[in-house]
Amino acid sequence: MKLIVTVGMPGSGKDELVEVARTMGLATLKMGDLVRDETRRRGLALTNANVGRVASEERDKHGPGVWAQRALPKLTETRMLVDGCRSDSEVQVFRHNFGDLFVLGIYAAPETRYDRLSARRRSDDVDLQDFYDRDRRELKWGIGNAFALADGMIVNEGTLEEFRRNARTTLERVLARDDDD
Repeated sequence: MKLIVTVGMPGSGKDELVEVARTMGLATLKMGDLVRDETRRRGLALTNANVGRVASEERDKHGPGVWAQRALPKLTETRMLVDGCRSDSEVQVFRHNFGDLFVLGIYAAPETRYDRLSARRRSDDVDLQDFYDRDRRELKWGIGNAFALADGMIVNEGTLEEFRRNARTTLERVLARDDDD
């Protein structure tokens, strides 16, 4: 199995990468959907605060790799992209379970990310203070450590079309490594 795992701060372009992967025929799983599903299951509104609290509570109760562990049963295709790894513990869970793992970092500057999140208007995207609170929370979870373990990187500071081209080229290159083995 070829597993590509993305890591990047909110608004860096992970959702767009997922869409590119889907157009290439890759199966995808968004780890944030697992957290949002658990938040809904608890009867809570999908706000930044609730989603973050649920994610943290589950990590505190079950360990920092809990969301990766919960993703494992859903990883059934030969080639998949998992979006939204948040810690080096999650990377370790995936590395332990999948020998052929590629961690792909996606970077965009904070100002760029805030502008994108403000424009997208998802229920868990909010004001500037919440943006910084969310960044601090994700950094506390260890996203910086996961980012440091990335096997490759896409810088997403240009246009959407530039990012989509770069994403496709990068994914093709990663998948071609699988074909060469």
